[in-house]
Amino acid sequence: MIRLPRSTRLSISAGWLLAILGTPAGAASIDPPNGQALLSTTASGVQIYSCEYDANHTLGWAFKSPRATLFDSAGVAVIEHSAGPSWEARDGSRIVGHVLAQMPSDAQNSVPQLLLEAHSTGAKGMLSDVRYVQRTMTAGGAAPKASCTAEHAAGSSPYIATYTFFK
Repeated sequence: MIRLPRSTRLSISAGWLLAILGTPAGAASIDPPNGQALLSTTASGVQIYSCEYDANHTLGWAFKSPRATLFDSAGVAVIEHSAGPSWEARDGSRIVGHVLAQMPSDAQNSVPQLLLEAHSTGAKGMLSDVRYVQRTMTAGGAAPKASCTAEHAAGSSPYIATYTFFK
């Protein structure tokens, strides 16, 4: 019988535990499963917040929705991003998504990077075959730094990001 050092046994045990339980919370992959990239865009816009009371009856900024324009590699505006979250192309094709995974941005005070699953809700076109949307390279967009002092007051924070659409 081969005896491994205790530190090796602990390392192997941790590896088996991760294999059984999956990736730890906060470290989820934002890579789409078997996705083929259809389009990569650069977004410029704002994350919109509303000043609301939380469970402790304290006012704070609550995320409401995004509003951004997505540009292709030639700098042409091709998609509008808004609440839902949703994306609508100039040809009328539209998708709505929900978050599958997220991880922190590499930039401070920025919205997280995301993987979203999407389904088509619009006309046949550019976005019809999209099944996943990945948001990476986020900068900005965190809750406003200004104090939240009046219920339902609106605030926004500019952000940029890369959105990649996968089949």
